[in-house]
Amino acid sequence: MNSHKPVHSPKVHPSNVRSSKVHPPKVHPTVYWHALEDGRLQCDVCPRACKLREGQRGLCYVRGREDNQVQLYSYGRSSGFCIDPIEKKPLNHFYPGSSVLSFGTAGCNLACKFCQNWDMSKSREMDTLADSAMPETLAVSAATLGCTSVAFTYNDPVTFLEYAIDTAEACHEKGINAVAVSAGYICEKPREKFYGVMDAANIDLKAFSQKFYKHICGGQLDAVLDTLKYLRYETKVWFEVTTLLIPDENDSEAELHAMTQWFYEQLGPNIPLHFSAFHPDWKMRDKPRTPPSILTMARKIALENGLHYVYTGNVHDTVGSSTYCKGCGHRVIERDWYELGEWQLTEHGDCLHCGEHIPGLFNGLPGNWGAKRQSVRLIDPITH
Repeated sequence: MNSHKPVHSPKVHPSNVRSSKVHPPKVHPTVYWHALEDGRLQCDVCPRACKLREGQRGLCYVRGREDNQVQLYSYGRSSGFCIDPIEKKPLNHFYPGSSVLSFGTAGCNLACKFCQNWDMSKSREMDTLADSAMPETLAVSAATLGCTSVAFTYNDPVTFLEYAIDTAEACHEKGINAVAVSAGYICEKPREKFYGVMDAANIDLKAFSQKFYKHICGGQLDAVLDTLKYLRYETKVWFEVTTLLIPDENDSEAELHAMTQWFYEQLGPNIPLHFSAFHPDWKMRDKPRTPPSILTMARKIALENGLHYVYTGNVHDTVGSSTYCKGCGHRVIERDWYELGEWQLTEHGDCLHCGEHIPGLFNGLPGNWGAKRQSVRLIDPITH
């Protein structure tokens, strides 16, 4: 993993960041596919294994068959760019307080009925990708804006795998970290290449039920669990896990116990777990918002089952969003939404009270980006 010192909030925030790169190609070739005996081409990026005839798109919509190969239609194109706090990904143990240049494209390889970013992930209109930036442009822009990282988020980067990989490599050349926010629904070979260039990730564990994945997400639980174990034991990627709790769907005490017990046994006690509140959206507008009490209960169950770093999100809960030392119990990072308060760690992440090391990536004092969210536009002077 690449470790880079976090950069604090930039002194200036230009609305336009210019680059000398050319306009991105209309389509981009891919390599993870193979021909079937019946003449179709099978996409091998994710377990969905879409089988395509000429002119057909996969379920993600941004990968399709053209000129007898599977091509990517969203390379170099985005629905917009924004500077976020790293805690919003959410990543609480990866250079806390630093800023991250976030962007997504369109499409998704799952079909979650509760999608919170459905306007981008479910889009079938390529016109939503009105902004463009090639990988080198993104890397230069992140450095210019004072961002520690670039995050592939809003929709799953597995769908724009080649674009994300090239951007991550360009970022590393500029000393910028690459962060993936993903559902972890990816096949073995592309997974190795994809996470081989990522510094950090947040994986959505939608639920701990195959029934939930099948009927609400259109996917398979086991594939996601395999990705989590792969990240834990076969990579150096710093990763955290998020579960969005939906009332009466995946928030039962029995399921939370089963999930957190598996988490402890398979991933260990030190991987941070986030429980986030659901709000009605997309095709689940009939469900109520998640009560804060459910998040508190879930956090309590996870802690009882041996996890050390469990957080609540999308609610105002300073206790549930702060970090506590597992050695002495002192609060070492105070959080109020995305604002950092009291800081009781050494520059390397050791507790000032007892010396216990807090797992994660820390380098000196925390960043001071805070809760700000700033949209930016990346302009190519050649095409504009």
